[in-house]
Amino acid sequence: MKKREFWFVVGSQFLYGPEVLETVAARAEKMAAALSEVLPYPLVYKVTAKTNKEIADVVKEANYRDECAGIVTWCHTFSPSKMWINGLASLQKPYCHLATQYNKEIPNDEIDMDFMNLNQAAHGDREHGFIAARLRLPRKVIAGYWQDEKVHKRLADWMKAAVGVAVSKEMKVMRFGDNMREVAVTEGDKVEVQTKLGWQVNTWAVGDLVKEMGKVSEAEIDALVAEYETAYDVATDNTAAIRYQAKEEIAMKKMLDREGCRAFTNTFQDLYGMEQLPGLASQHLMAQGYGYGGEGDWKVSAMTAILKAMGEGGNGASGFMEDYTYHLVEGQEYSLGAHMLEVCPSLAAGKPRIETHHLGIGMNEKDPARLVFEGKAGKGIVVSLIDMGGRLRLIVQDIEAVKPILPMPNLPVARVMWRALPDLTTGVECWIIAGGAHHTVLSYDVTAEQMRDWARMMDIEFVHIGADTTPEKLEEELLVKDLVWKLK
Repeated sequence: MKKREFWFVVGSQFLYGPEVLETVAARAEKMAAALSEVLPYPLVYKVTAKTNKEIADVVKEANYRDECAGIVTWCHTFSPSKMWINGLASLQKPYCHLATQYNKEIPNDEIDMDFMNLNQAAHGDREHGFIAARLRLPRKVIAGYWQDEKVHKRLADWMKAAVGVAVSKEMKVMRFGDNMREVAVTEGDKVEVQTKLGWQVNTWAVGDLVKEMGKVSEAEIDALVAEYETAYDVATDNTAAIRYQAKEEIAMKKMLDREGCRAFTNTFQDLYGMEQLPGLASQHLMAQGYGYGGEGDWKVSAMTAILKAMGEGGNGASGFMEDYTYHLVEGQEYSLGAHMLEVCPSLAAGKPRIETHHLGIGMNEKDPARLVFEGKAGKGIVVSLIDMGGRLRLIVQDIEAVKPILPMPNLPVARVMWRALPDLTTGVECWIIAGGAHHTVLSYDVTAEQMRDWARMMDIEFVHIGADTTPEKLEEELLVKDLVWKLK
C-alpha cells in the first residue's frame, strides 16, 4: 500500500489579531496530532488559512501530491467564504467538512467577548458550509466534538472511502481474454469508466500468460506451495494440481506487478494452452489484495480491489461473489453465494482447505485445485456497479450472513449464505428492479455509508437497498434519479 495521509486545513482571518491566530494554529496542530493517533491514516495540519491565496495554494498542492488522499476543513473562527471559492472550485481530492469546536463545553465563568471571538466555529462552519453548497461540491459533513469516538469512527470511515477513490484513480485491470460470450452485465463503456473512475482496462492474450508460466522455476513453485501449506489445510493427494495452480499464480502476479495492475479477470471459455482454470491461484492473489472478476467481469474485479483497500488494514474482508441459488423455506429464506472456484479466503469462517475436484464447465484438461470453506456470519453488504448507458450506477444491499444451515458435503466450492434485507424475496425484487448484476463484491468490512461516500466522490449514481426499502419506494426513487441523471 502506498503512503496515504489527509490534510487538515483550518479557516480563520486577520480580523482577530495575531494572538488569536497563533492560538488557532496551535490548537489545530494539537487536534491533528491527537486525531492521527486514533484514525487509520495521519491527519496532517497544513495551514490556518486567512487569504484566498493561502487556500488556493494548499488546494493546488493537495491536488498534485499523491500521498494526499483528501482534505479535512474546519473553521475555528469566522472564515469569510468568498476567499475559499478559488481553492474549492479547483479541488480534485475528496473533501470532508469537520464541524466541531475546540472546547466541549461553554465555560460559564470564563466566557466573555474574547472567548466568543476565538471560539466561533458555530459561526464559521455555517459560512464555510454555504460556499460548498453554493458551489455544489461533493463533500462529507461530520458534526460533533472532535474527541468523541463516534466522530472518530465517522471520520475514519470517510478516510477509508477516500482511499478507495485514490485506489480507483490508479486502477489498472488486466483481462486475460474477453468476457463470457453473450453476457450483458459484464459489458460496459471502458472509456466512460476511465473518465469517471480512472480505471485503465485492457486485454492480454491467454498465450502471454502461458508463456510467462513456462518461465516459472520449480524453486519458485516450491516456495509458494510452502506458503499454501502454512496458510491452508491440504485435503488432497493431488500435489500436481496444487503445483500447477502455484505456477499460474506466480505467472499472473509477475504480469500484474510488471504492468502495475491491481485487478484481473479471466474466463473458463478461454484457457487456450492451460490445463486448469486458476482457482487456488486466483483465491490466493485475492488474499493479497488483488481484485478478481470471473467470466471477464472487469467491473467487479476493480470494485473488489477497491473495497479490499477500503477495508481493515488496507486489505479487508471483501471478495468476489455470485448469487447461485436460494433456500425458500418459509422462515428460513437465504441466498447461497459461491463461484466455480474463485471466492476470497478473507471471507472464511475457519481455515480453508485445499481440495481438487472435477470442474465440468469450461476447457479444463485436469481437475483444478481450489480453496473450500464456509463464509463467516455477520453483517455485510453486497455491491454491484452497472453501466446504465450514459451513467454508472452503484447498487449496495445490506445483508446478514449466517453460518450455512446445511453442511452441503458434496459442494466442492467456497460458499457464503446470507439473508438480503429487508427480507430475501423483497430484497431480490429490489435488486432486480435496480438492475443489479449476478456478480457482486461481498464485504464484511465496508459499509453502505462508505460506499455512498465513495459514489459521491466519484460523481456516480448510488442506490441503497436496506431494511426500510420496498419495491414501490425504490421504483419511485429510480424514476427520479433517472430524470436527474439525464439532466446532469
